[in-house]
Amino acid sequence: MVKKDNDVDVGKIVDSLSPNERRLIGNLDCDDLDELAEKVEMDKTSVLRALSFLANKNVVEVSSDESKVIELGVNGVLYVRKGLPERRLANLVSERKSVGMGDAVKELKMSDNEFKASLGALKKKALINLVNGRIMMVGDHAEFASKSLEEKFLETLPRALDSLRDEERFAFENLRSRKDIVEVVEKKVVGFKVLELGKKLMGMKIGDRELLEGLSGELLRSGKWKGKKFRRYDVTSDVPRIDGGKKHFMNQSIDYGKRIWLDMGFKEMEGSLLQSGFWNFDALFTAQDHPVREMQDTFFVKGKVAKMPAGEVVSRVKKVHEGGISGSRGWGGKFDEENSKKVVMRTHTTCLSAQTLLDIGKRGEFPAKYFALGKCFRNETVDWSHGFEFNQTEGIVVDENANFRQLLGYLVEFFRKMGYDKIKIRPGYFPYTEPSLEIDVFHPVHKKWVELGGAGMFRPEVTIPMFGRHIPVLAWGPGFDRIIMEYFKIHDLRDMYKNDLNKLRDMRVWDR
Repeated sequence: MVKKDNDVDVGKIVDSLSPNERRLIGNLDCDDLDELAEKVEMDKTSVLRALSFLANKNVVEVSSDESKVIELGVNGVLYVRKGLPERRLANLVSERKSVGMGDAVKELKMSDNEFKASLGALKKKALINLVNGRIMMVGDHAEFASKSLEEKFLETLPRALDSLRDEERFAFENLRSRKDIVEVVEKKVVGFKVLELGKKLMGMKIGDRELLEGLSGELLRSGKWKGKKFRRYDVTSDVPRIDGGKKHFMNQSIDYGKRIWLDMGFKEMEGSLLQSGFWNFDALFTAQDHPVREMQDTFFVKGKVAKMPAGEVVSRVKKVHEGGISGSRGWGGKFDEENSKKVVMRTHTTCLSAQTLLDIGKRGEFPAKYFALGKCFRNETVDWSHGFEFNQTEGIVVDENANFRQLLGYLVEFFRKMGYDKIKIRPGYFPYTEPSLEIDVFHPVHKKWVELGGAGMFRPEVTIPMFGRHIPVLAWGPGFDRIIMEYFKIHDLRDMYKNDLNKLRDMRVWDR
């Protein structure tokens, strides 16, 4: 029997060690957690759990320090693969000696921000000049070909912030001033120190002791438990937190948003994420030469051609675009059905509203109320308030007696149930509604008003092709992701799509 040592019964401690704790005991002379995990052939999560149990027994002392690490941002990951925008521009200018600014933007498919940053970076290094709207090479080919400090720095990431040399810090600050190339994240570094009891246990041969963890039917039937020793359990010891399964917080809030509309008597609209240009744009009286239909805003699906809807709706929409209707002059020009057949990833859920209006008109279903809540996609520059995918909640009310005041009533009621007592409504413009409004809420962290989406009453140019006559239709389409940011204390939309398990476990449950 092992005697007590400084009021600690070492024997009881030994008898209470789990198999993983026993594996660690003989290897606590390691320098860090990674080395310990490799030596005992366990994953780091299991090692941390075993260390926490040993810490409860005063065998080790576990410490945790925060460290700032530089990692690649969303654009940084892209640029490591494709090259920095200024590198791509430099290669183009080096190849041609001179290139027009418009030609460069078109060929390199850069956003306005990327192109401006590229020009600034190359001019700062005295590699180019701008003459009469053309970019001229000034430096020699060797200067163009050599990697910049910024390019070399990106190849070294991730890096500890406090490990940077002067030239690396210079490159870091240049990249940090640009959108989403690099980001600084807090990393937790776990360490441990062996205490006196731990040193004593390390000198004992305890790894070979066989202790039963519990009784099973097989042990009872065979009698193999006889003469065996059971592991001691300390019911006062802290145990790791156990997180039960739950829906993703986005799905929780989406279910709630749908329930609001259903409780107000709305029916749900559903449809494909891929839509034709006809339903995504044309049916909503968006001009065929509108900038929103360019690659800078819309994701087009290569090699796909959509079928046009049957019946007279295409000819009616065409007529509206070319010559107008109900007093309007339309957009003029020739309506191109081939443009309508292009397949896009839907940029809004309003395309579902257009399709539903046609169905309502065919059935003569008046009045009618419908909603949608689903994913949309836009070729946006990613930042704290914009992403290339987002959720939108859509709604329409078709009623001969519908008016603008009713529209405001539906919106106020929805936002009130989503937790907003005060919202700002201001005049807006959309091709397919008149009058139109924008919905804003104030962001308490960024100290600015954040646009949630638009609303209005569908123009006759939208309703007449669907119904054959004008019937008032209330319509809205706020961005849903921005609506729930404050509830979950999310200050950056990108955090909604990260796979950080710790944050997901800690995220509050939607309980409105």
